[in-house]
Amino acid sequence: MTQTRGAKRMRRLKRWALILLGSSAVLLVPWMVVLALTLPTRTEVHNWAVAWIGLDVLMAAGCAATAVLGLRGDARARLTASATASAAVLDAWFDITTSAVGTELLLALASAVAEAGLAAACVYLALSKGWGRMAAQPGSATR
Repeated sequence: MTQTRGAKRMRRLKRWALILLGSSAVLLVPWMVVLALTLPTRTEVHNWAVAWIGLDVLMAAGCAATAVLGLRGDARARLTASATASAAVLDAWFDITTSAVGTELLLALASAVAEAGLAAACVYLALSKGWGRMAAQPGSATR
């Protein structure tokens, strides 16, 4: 079986993209060492509320987009589910790592459990197959 020139080109591009990703992973290790040695232990953040609200807006938008696309049977719901899972994990990470010891940390850990549940549901949806049209439920309007 012969491959078309376009298919060969796509395989080459995919291979180079994967090589780039692998190289990035290796190059990030020394960068993390530099950050660990040079970042201050404390800093003042002027847009703290905007950063946190923005992350929650991103998660809400991801949940909404995944729900709408998924209910329409659109396979792109897998992409939004994957991105939303990442946002939920990041939110949990920053909740925990920026919390003071005590009640604030306990609240962050409780939130992280909920965010882990959201991330798990999104990963399940992202890995699911069969994103054809959803069957209409009895009594629902059809197009």
